[in-house]
Amino acid sequence: MGVVRSRDAPLPLLALLARTEEDAVAALSIRGLDDGVRERLRIRAAQHGRSMEAEIRAILVDAVRDPAPATSLFAALLDRFGEMGGVELELPSRANVPRAADLSA
Repeated sequence: MGVVRSRDAPLPLLALLARTEEDAVAALSIRGLDDGVRERLRIRAAQHGRSMEAEIRAILVDAVRDPAPATSLFAALLDRFGEMGGVELELPSRANVPRAADLSA
């Protein structure tokens, strides 16, 4: 027995196919997609030189990708300028012993 749809029920606008390790095909249907969103996806896919299906697949893969580990500022600077070597600075000796700040005022 076939699926009966009412005239008001949105039809699947798009099916995404992706191969798994077992070479099986997974399908995803998106119903009720706004026409404006579909048009922007079509334009974006054309800008990237791929089909709408491939563009949506790339968007989904990017959305669920594990975030890259955060790099600290020090690590980024060391990566960028580490090969240049460091600079040895002479520190003057202190004439006076440092005193604690007076926070009573």
